[in-house]
Amino acid sequence: MMTLLEAIDARHSVRRYISRPLEREVVDCLRAKIDECNSKGNLHIQLVLNEKKGFSGMLAYGSFSGVENYIVMAGRRADDLDERVGYYGEQIVLLAQQLGLGTCWAGLSYRKVKGAYALDSEEKVACMISLGYPDDAGRKHKCKSVEDVSNASVSTPEWFEQGVRAALKAPTAVNQQKFYIEYAGVKDGRHCVRARRLFSVVGYTSMDLGIVKLHFEIGAGKDNFEWV
Repeated sequence: MMTLLEAIDARHSVRRYISRPLEREVVDCLRAKIDECNSKGNLHIQLVLNEKKGFSGMLAYGSFSGVENYIVMAGRRADDLDERVGYYGEQIVLLAQQLGLGTCWAGLSYRKVKGAYALDSEEKVACMISLGYPDDAGRKHKCKSVEDVSNASVSTPEWFEQGVRAALKAPTAVNQQKFYIEYAGVKDGRHCVRARRLFSVVGYTSMDLGIVKLHFEIGAGKDNFEWV
């Protein structure tokens, strides 16, 4: 199985899928990861299989076809829900990449299908992630430079720039990359890093920030620093 860094490098948003059921071993791996993310992130993520209506007939950003499986990213309403959805949802996305699947974050390009999943009155769907065997491997997009999104320099640790480079490969809404990562020095013997979202008329910057933070942790090495 590829490493997480290899999965980050290989991942592209996939909107076209072939009609092929997910293998049982793949489903078991995904469900185990979803259970873990629900527990750690206090979320209610759900895997929906063999359901064709959720991504059909939608005129929204991105053209989807052949979507028969998807992940419902849901949880109790809270100020930090979107960031947690991004952080833990991307863990599932990267596992899917390791398992040979394609994925795509969808903020608008889906419909809610009655009976496909269950929420209580305090929960909401933040977004969905399409999932399946790709018919189209996706394509790379232009991205900003390390200097555009961070204060990396010759005086910051090498792992910091490696983290920023991994963060630049994170999927963001309409590829907007509205984030900034700052090396904040050393406090009590620990390197400190700060990440913040920037203004966007598109929105979804909190969710994007959660995804970006996960990528940064994988690239930089989570043990090398702490968030402040």
